[in-house]
Amino acid sequence: MLRVVFMGTPDFAQESLKCLVEAGYPILGVVTNPDKPKGRGMKMIASPVKQYALEKGLTVYQPEKVKNNVEFLDQIKKLQPDVICVVAYGKILPKELLEIPKLGCINIHGSLLPKYRGAAPIQWAVLNGDETTGITTMYMDVGMDTGDMILKKEVAIGEEETTGELWNRLSKIGGELLVETLKLMEEGKAPRTKQGENFTLAPMLQKEMAKIDWEHQSARQIMNLIRGLNPIMGAYSFLNGKKLKFWRAKLLSQQELLNQFEELKEYAYKLKQIEPGTVLFATPKQGLFIQANEGILEILEVQAENAKRMNAKDFLRGNPIQAGTIFE
Repeated sequence: MLRVVFMGTPDFAQESLKCLVEAGYPILGVVTNPDKPKGRGMKMIASPVKQYALEKGLTVYQPEKVKNNVEFLDQIKKLQPDVICVVAYGKILPKELLEIPKLGCINIHGSLLPKYRGAAPIQWAVLNGDETTGITTMYMDVGMDTGDMILKKEVAIGEEETTGELWNRLSKIGGELLVETLKLMEEGKAPRTKQGENFTLAPMLQKEMAKIDWEHQSARQIMNLIRGLNPIMGAYSFLNGKKLKFWRAKLLSQQELLNQFEELKEYAYKLKQIEPGTVLFATPKQGLFIQANEGILEILEVQAENAKRMNAKDFLRGNPIQAGTIFE
């Protein structure tokens, strides 16, 4: 079997490492980012990849940097890997490292390349309301996700699926596709397909994008923002000067709302004149419904400042909101 060096950091990468271990591949070493301080006590926490690697008795390397790091490059050269598998490692790899393994470095990428090259392909697929996405295995080169493609697997994105849920699904698919890719490489049958030039960038997410713009964003765009930023940072809006994060929502048409609430039918004409961001209902029994452009949002899960995430109906029991109140 191919001798593997594995490079990765988050839980997404841990799933691929697990698949390699369970498939019996000899793991010569695992490279992951250094431990980071976390929480109120700023306790040093190991990455999910490191935690799993130590459980399995694998050798772990945690260089502060890989570029211009002669000592680290020498360590990897001495391991003499056939292939280096890179999954969400978090650092750009220098040419010197890419040239070490006999069969090259391969990467698991969370999109159907060449779409969504960059740091956040899964997040942007949800934010943009895509109906499908997938996993691509590829040979790495010095460009950002520009290498030749090996295998792809397409999956549908659920209408209300969050980034976190899609992330978990794709991590498992990625691990399976990685094992399939290595088997083809062992047999000398791995395809090599050039990427086209029609690509989309998927840059790092910025905190500023999390604020809901009721005036200019449609109900669908706000719904996708809520899904896309769960569980990363959460979409938010202000009500009476206080920030309220939205973690889950459901998109309704005006007719669906009218079907749900009989008492609204005689006032249906008024719904077309209500300002986006206006609270239509807010009771522990009915839930929280907000008018938006081209639709209505039923908010299912919220989080007030300095509080935990909770079901919107439970939140309203202790935090009443008046119908007609407008989110900023």
